[in-house]
Amino acid sequence: MSVLPQFHHQFYGPENGPRWVFLHGLMGFLNNWRKIIAGLEETERCLTYDQRGHGRSIKPAHGYAPDDYADDLKSILDELGWDQITLVGHSMGGRNALNFCVRYPERVSRFVLEDIGPEASDDNLAYYEKLLGLVPTPFPDRAAARAFFSGEFLERAKSRDNPKMLAEYFYANMEEKPDKTVSWRFSKDAIFESVREGQARARWDEVEALQVPTLLIRGERSKELSVPMFEKMLKTNPLIQGVTIPNAGHWVHADQPQAFINEIRDFAFKP
Repeated sequence: MSVLPQFHHQFYGPENGPRWVFLHGLMGFLNNWRKIIAGLEETERCLTYDQRGHGRSIKPAHGYAPDDYADDLKSILDELGWDQITLVGHSMGGRNALNFCVRYPERVSRFVLEDIGPEASDDNLAYYEKLLGLVPTPFPDRAAARAFFSGEFLERAKSRDNPKMLAEYFYANMEEKPDKTVSWRFSKDAIFESVREGQARARWDEVEALQVPTLLIRGERSKELSVPMFEKMLKTNPLIQGVTIPNAGHWVHADQPQAFINEIRDFAFKP
């Protein structure tokens, strides 16, 4: 059975170019990477897709642990016949990519891990439940959704990062449904299970087991990846090198796209 049609996906760049795969973060979708891929697609073959439970991809009732996401990637690469890739993962996508790199190191030439650490968390699930609970979906139309995210949401949301950016991120995750109402393009149950499964345990064992050259990128203002955790990850495995990008929060590639492109190009293309 063909796997790729189950995942909303997009290819960019020449078919014979070096192969890159980009994994978005929690509640994200493939277009989150468009600015970054634009800096690579002249020479590189890039694939990005909505991960399970997100965007327009499959949304099974269960199966949202990092292993499940990593298995999806392996199935996609097997179907494409891609033996080796440069893998880039942000936040949840980085955690899923880390799992993939540890289990299938022969498939990854270089790994870019963006602003995510291996610690477990007891309060992240409640954080996302509260944030999503603020949003009164479904909206009657797009105008109502836009009004909410530009007004009431900004007043009420207690977020870890820039509230305006989060509001835009959430609004970008709205889609018109068959009944013409507007609601989430992802599955809320998938989001909650992803957080629960992804942070059920610490994953320092995976950091230690990495056998792939890795670039760890942190946003200077990140509240997700602390400086002590960033430094500990660099000390844990000599294959990990790190960079902190100024004037960026958790969404480094959105806050500072050109700096992000420069760093991943330098890392991937150096001998």
